[in-house]
Amino acid sequence: MTPLFQFDGIYTPVVTPFLADGGVNRDALANVIEYLIGAGVHGLISGGSTGENYAQTLAERVEIARFTHDCVKGRVPLVMGTGAMLTADSIALAEAGKVIGADAILVASPPYAVPTDRENALNALAIDAAAGLPVMLYNYPHRTGTMMGEEFLTRVAGNRNFCGIKESSGDINRLHLLATEYPHFQLGCGMDDQALEFFAWGAPFWVCGGSNFLPDEHVALYNACVVQADFAKGRRIMSAMMPLMRVLEQGGKFIQTIKYGVTLNGIPVEDVRTPLEGLAAEDKQALEQVIADLKRAVAGIVAEG
Repeated sequence: MTPLFQFDGIYTPVVTPFLADGGVNRDALANVIEYLIGAGVHGLISGGSTGENYAQTLAERVEIARFTHDCVKGRVPLVMGTGAMLTADSIALAEAGKVIGADAILVASPPYAVPTDRENALNALAIDAAAGLPVMLYNYPHRTGTMMGEEFLTRVAGNRNFCGIKESSGDINRLHLLATEYPHFQLGCGMDDQALEFFAWGAPFWVCGGSNFLPDEHVALYNACVVQADFAKGRRIMSAMMPLMRVLEQGGKFIQTIKYGVTLNGIPVEDVRTPLEGLAAEDKQALEQVIADLKRAVAGIVAEG
């Protein structure tokens, strides 16, 4: 069955820049969007956890998505996040996504409630019904407390809107399950340190927070593995990126690290909303070295042709 929507390439869950008074810094957000599109990422996600959606009101999330859509101007697909504790809030976000003109919506399990697979599927189907847009599922049990299990996948698979899944469980067995038993879902990497493995199993897209500040390098890995099918080159690029992956996935400061990386590129987005706090000086220094080494190594690999 031909998918309703094709998720291909690098999808960046865009950070949300804040002003000193806590409001959204629209100028900085516009600069981030232009930087990412100019660098060749293939799609953007507004209102993901990397964008600190948990620390925003529904009105803020809708306004940020609307502003992002206006900046994108159709140059790349825009996916709007709908994750929320209340089904009614997710439905409101999905409806807003349709009005705004989003190309797809991101649907996660509601956090804390720990629904059964059946309950979770009914929740996802209700969100889908509100928008009628292509859906990228988001399985992140470490954040939500709920795995999108086989009953869930089977229940939603009959709806063509459910096109892809961002798999962030970190469980390699889930990757094998999705690739072999649920091939009708486009497989997307959501665990950055497993990108090479996802591409080896045919994943056509990667949702990667680090592409906020290193888009060229993330696109380079995608090109090597998916476009060129050169996994020897892909392994070399991934090896160069692994120190960053360890910082992001195992450092415990995912969002702060990404926002400081964007700030190093000259776009001031370092501030985070509580309960998070910014990076300590020693963390910043270590990250700067990791980034410098990574960029030098990947540039050398790409330059070899």
